[in-house]
Amino acid sequence: MKRFMRSAAYAWAGLCFAFRTQRNMKYHAAAAVLACGLSALMGLNRIEWAIILMMIALVIALEAVNTAIEKAVDLASPNVHPLAKTAKDAAAGAVLLAAAASIIIGLLILGPPLWHLIRSKI
Repeated sequence: MKRFMRSAAYAWAGLCFAFRTQRNMKYHAAAAVLACGLSALMGLNRIEWAIILMMIALVIALEAVNTAIEKAVDLASPNVHPLAKTAKDAAAGAVLLAAAASIIIGLLILGPPLWHLIRSKI
């Protein structure tokens, strides 16, 4: 158990570093808070909540992996080597893909009830 707690502390430190130093992680966090607020307001069911939370976790996890890859590549290749650039670009692309998918999924889940709420107020 002590080993697990130490590993969890290291993992937490890594996430804190990413949130503290990465501008995009802050954007993802703000989007996650907005998505959770809208989800609560719209009264989503458990499956819809699970999907929203899974997408939030995916984007934040990929952003953390992207940060790790960027830092490791910067350490290994301080000069911009073409392979280093490719590794960093591919990691950023994975985050972009997950973020785009999460926006689409968010619109599919939150769009109809939000539209209904807006229409009922007009």
